[in-house]
Amino acid sequence: MADKMNFNRKLVLEDGSVYPGRGFGANVERACELFFNTAVVGYQEMVSDPSCTDMIAVMTYPLIGNYGITDEDFESKVPTLGGLVVSEYNDQPSNFRYTKTLSEVMEDSGIPGIEGIDTRALTRRIRDNGVCRAIIVDIDMHTEEALEKIACTPIPHDQVMRVSCRKKWYSRTANHKYNVVAVDCGIKNSIIRALNERGCNVTVVPWNTTAYEILKMKPDGVLISNGPGSSDDVKPVVETVQELRGKVPVFGISLGHLIIAKAYGATTTKLKFGHHGGNHPVKNLETGRIEITSQGHACVVNPDSIADTMTVTHINVIDNTIEGLSCPADRVFSVQYHPESNPGPQDSDYLFDKFIALMKGE
Repeated sequence: MADKMNFNRKLVLEDGSVYPGRGFGANVERACELFFNTAVVGYQEMVSDPSCTDMIAVMTYPLIGNYGITDEDFESKVPTLGGLVVSEYNDQPSNFRYTKTLSEVMEDSGIPGIEGIDTRALTRRIRDNGVCRAIIVDIDMHTEEALEKIACTPIPHDQVMRVSCRKKWYSRTANHKYNVVAVDCGIKNSIIRALNERGCNVTVVPWNTTAYEILKMKPDGVLISNGPGSSDDVKPVVETVQELRGKVPVFGISLGHLIIAKAYGATTTKLKFGHHGGNHPVKNLETGRIEITSQGHACVVNPDSIADTMTVTHINVIDNTIEGLSCPADRVFSVQYHPESNPGPQDSDYLFDKFIALMKGE
């Protein structure tokens, strides 16, 4: 735990709560929405997941940084996390694969961090009161000034536009069997790897690529990726799905799940504190099997808004929220969680095989 005598930074919540600590990473100010993440491992994957753009993560696991950062494990080239709050940060990793410390990567990427905070108390506050906005600032800044900075920071609606690729690019594999177009709303590298491992050449296209442009590529299937922000902010992708359905198999993950639901007329709502971490139980209604999943979302589909053509395939065991949808007639399906999850669990990677089967025509 950080020595209180060395506290030089503080986390200020929009309700006026103050949590002093010690800074690491970039020495910058960042006002963002605060959420807690229950993953025991995988902090590098979370920090580099574009879905976490403009958000401050509170890690419930007490020790972060102990295995450093490994070049092969990044989920994106440029991490865009808003900030990181931990109980104890370790800047001396023990891992033969590590190339940088977490703090070095955060400094390079402009991400502020703070340690020495009672993350258990902070997590309970978020759980009981709901998500809120917060800012990491110097310890000597007046709380009133920090609150004013939070109030003056607009809520972003352009995250997908910022994290999506600017032009299409390719990830090829030897002796491929299928061609998949992945609509990049903030896609994780591990999703692309999962498709490559199953014999798919993947063409990654910008978020606003039209259905006409996608169909010209003659794909065997289309994937709508995960990403940050709200499905309300990516109406062009919703329209693309509406035009693609029934013409080619479509698979949606996380934000892609919400986009597909909206394409079929459903509405979404924001959760009190979201689902973030690697230990969420989900029931597969088709098999009765319970899957331990990795999740990272703040919104869910409203059950009363689901079209008759859609079937609920998965539910969250804890709160009964919808975790999966399917329209067999259109060869469209989606899940709210992450079947590609790295470093785990891998209970749900069969969903990529389901996508392959649809492309086979099975």
